[in-house]
Amino acid sequence: MLSPFNLPEGILLLITDELSSPADFLLHRHLASHIKEAKDGKTVILSVSEDVGRWKAVAAKSNINVSQHLDSGGLIFLDVLSQVRSSLEAGQPSLRSLMDLVVPTLAPSDSPLLVILDDISSLEWIGFSLLDITRFSRALYAKCRKANATLLIRHHNVTPDEPDDLFRHLLQLCTYHMEVRSLASGRSGSVSGEIALHSGLSAIPRTVKLIPRSSAIQYRLTDNGAVFFGRGTGGGVL
Repeated sequence: MLSPFNLPEGILLLITDELSSPADFLLHRHLASHIKEAKDGKTVILSVSEDVGRWKAVAAKSNINVSQHLDSGGLIFLDVLSQVRSSLEAGQPSLRSLMDLVVPTLAPSDSPLLVILDDISSLEWIGFSLLDITRFSRALYAKCRKANATLLIRHHNVTPDEPDDLFRHLLQLCTYHMEVRSLASGRSGSVSGEIALHSGLSAIPRTVKLIPRSSAIQYRLTDNGAVFFGRGTGGGVL
């Protein structure tokens, strides 16, 4: 999945990004790929920071009608903030009600299942404790494993040189870690950023070609999505 990285299904992929190089394009890219390739598949989106209108607009560029998939039940969109607002207003933040909504959507099935959590960092910013978030992420991944679902979690790395406790927890949990960064040399008109791929603790040895920072794949964002190319290739598409 997620060309050109060729990752297996049924994993937890942690995607980290920086303020100067947001990785939302990878989430939208994988959603489009999943819907097109898995005709009988299902997708569950837990969105903290973007409303459904944004997902519809981006998907439309890939000729995908999100409203149609929502109506058919092939796509389930959960606005996380609306689901947890009551517990926040009561001064007793809890993610249990959100998990209660998610669990029925993750029934074991022979059809490919994709779960996207975007983004987990915002849960901490709006008032949930690290303990609540780590418990939720563990429980969500356990349910995804049971359903043989692929789980994508995006985490904003605000201080790349000083990883936070939530990132450390997710790193222990994930199968692979996809690191989206801005160029160390600064902005470029032809390169939007670069991507490295690291192994997580639960990765299967030697099944995926890892990409260290020193050999990071570069990308350029266009109106129709991202174009990937290797360093020093003059923008040759992968």
